[in-house]
Amino acid sequence: MLSRYITAAALIGAATAASAAQPFPSTLAGHAMLPAATFLKPPSDAPASLSVSGRYTHADGRRRDEIGSITGVSFLSDPKVPRLTGINTPFKGQPLQGFSGIKWQKDGTAWTVTDNGFGTRANSPDAMLMFHHIRLDWSSGQMQVLRSVYLHDPDGILPFNIVNSSTSKRYLTGADLDIESIQIIGDTFWFGDELGPYLIRADRNGKVTGLFETVVDGVVVRSPDHFSVITPAVPGQFNTIVRRSRGFEGMAASPDGRFLYPMLEGPLWSAEIKGWESREGKDVLRILEFDVQKGAYTGRSWFYQIEIAGNNIGDFNMIDANTALVIERDNGEGDVELACNGPARADCFNNPARFKRVYKIDLGGTASGGIVRKIGYIDLLNIADPDKRSRSGLVAGRFTMPFWCIENVDIVDADHIVVGVDNNLPVGSSRTIGRHDDNEFVLLRASEFLRAK
Repeated sequence: MLSRYITAAALIGAATAASAAQPFPSTLAGHAMLPAATFLKPPSDAPASLSVSGRYTHADGRRRDEIGSITGVSFLSDPKVPRLTGINTPFKGQPLQGFSGIKWQKDGTAWTVTDNGFGTRANSPDAMLMFHHIRLDWSSGQMQVLRSVYLHDPDGILPFNIVNSSTSKRYLTGADLDIESIQIIGDTFWFGDELGPYLIRADRNGKVTGLFETVVDGVVVRSPDHFSVITPAVPGQFNTIVRRSRGFEGMAASPDGRFLYPMLEGPLWSAEIKGWESREGKDVLRILEFDVQKGAYTGRSWFYQIEIAGNNIGDFNMIDANTALVIERDNGEGDVELACNGPARADCFNNPARFKRVYKIDLGGTASGGIVRKIGYIDLLNIADPDKRSRSGLVAGRFTMPFWCIENVDIVDADHIVVGVDNNLPVGSSRTIGRHDDNEFVLLRASEFLRAK
């Protein structure tokens, strides 16, 4: 449990949070993949409309019913010279992709969550929300799906209309929630959502048992996708302080299961400074504390300082009672060696990846309201592979993870962490020009990093 006492050391640490971090080496110890074109047949009691997904992914927002009629294009390519991904929507079935949070288990398996589907509330009403029990076979390089669980709300816990409200099972879709992080406490699953943002509680079979709105400094905060927010009748600003798609991207849990630590992906709007929250000239993200037993926020929070404006966090998990892992990434994709270095073209990356890191942070030594100290980081664009464990991704003798969205990290043991990507089907093409990214997970040996103080 995090310390509840303000100390002089904590205040000093907050003042120097950003400057203390140092790089640490990592070595590839395993590499496993699930092909991008992997699909599930919906449950037999799901509405027939969910047998096809991705009908609303065209840029104009109009529904397309013909399978494969919408061309997959990298979201980060230049519109004038689009880079095709080789995978087109709509799909027959539900895609098994978009892994956006992981929780490692003692038996060597893991639970991971598929996010809202295709990126927005508007384009995902036919994408089912699900989470998965998986096994990563580092020897064969394969990912085995042991069980997929679909979120549903038969008891009407969610206080707003959902896409499948007229059905008995009330399966949830990406138009209802955008689940981006996962924690397991006993037999209860918790998910951090971006649309509200909300905390969602469910049982092991995916039945929703609770929804909790977000409270910061005693005030309920909302994004433009919160159920109570109404589009203004005349042009003007929404009365929200959370940006769209900047809700709970990462969420850690205390080792004893008493507290959740949901973390916003973007800074909150501050009326006092008439801008986004910042400290010492850099954007900061809120880490909140939620008491699981009381079902309420404690009022305590911390600030995670972003290194470069525009960076996002991808995932957040505790190492022990005081330290944690955080993915911080830019919004680029592709190796810099394949950058266009001039006008954008379809055969190169116009916005290459330059900042993909896993940070180790210290929460226990930081008082509520302070900036958490970054102890050190691993550069995911510079991973050693002396044992030739990589199955793709070697550049100039090093292994790289130049993906747009890297959204899974957790500790495996005292020497290893697991890191995985959200491959953003059908708009992610970071590894190979003209080919959609697979779902990739890596095992990294990072002993020195995990022992750093």
